[in-house]
Amino acid sequence: MRILLVGDVIGRPGRRAIHNLMPGLRRDLHIDLVITNAENAAGGKGLTPETANELLQSGVDILTSGNHIWAQKEIIPSLGDTSPILRPLNYPPGVPGRGYLWWHNILIVNLVGRTFMGDVDCPFRAMDQLLRELESKPEAIVVDFHAEATSEKNALGRYLDGRVSAVVGTHTHVGTIDARILPKGTAYITDIGMVGPSDSIIGDDVGEVIKRFLTHMPSRLSVGKGVVTFNSVLVDVETSTGRATSITRIDREVA
Repeated sequence: MRILLVGDVIGRPGRRAIHNLMPGLRRDLHIDLVITNAENAAGGKGLTPETANELLQSGVDILTSGNHIWAQKEIIPSLGDTSPILRPLNYPPGVPGRGYLWWHNILIVNLVGRTFMGDVDCPFRAMDQLLRELESKPEAIVVDFHAEATSEKNALGRYLDGRVSAVVGTHTHVGTIDARILPKGTAYITDIGMVGPSDSIIGDDVGEVIKRFLTHMPSRLSVGKGVVTFNSVLVDVETSTGRATSITRIDREVA
């Protein structure tokens, strides 16, 4: 099983890059499943039904999210229907949507961190409970951990090592170089990165972000322009054991 996990998609430039690159990547790399974090796909913050459909029609199979999933309220009904869109599993009971789904016999899980992220339920215990309640063994379990702190991401990777196939970090939009297979067979990376303008500050217009830091005044940030960086990782999983055999960064640029 070959799984491509794509970093946070930033606005229209990110969606266009997905549209342009995904058919060729799926063909050339023989990819079976594509999972993309889409919580910033609509104007740089949030997701709408229209932007979700655009990504799905471009060749993405599953959309994960994070703390910005609620930024565009029109997405909420889609979280409760059959659309392959996830919100983090460890939100409190009663929150719309679902935190995991099955793709054939592959289990995809979305978690959000707590350090510097706000008050949510414990992602470690939420994952423990889900694993206890599984009625059948998946061929692979893939976790998108949307978190800020590198320590929290590392800790969850180690905590789940050998129990899931992959733990990949999203949220910071800055790709890390620590892709590896942990000792018990789980593929891990602290942060995949983003699909967004490279001439930006984590996807947003440089001048607007600097102005906010200088003045500390609230303002709406716009998505940057120009060449788009496409960050992803390709994970190979041996489905008979559920263990990862490789994890490789796949990075591209799109004019």
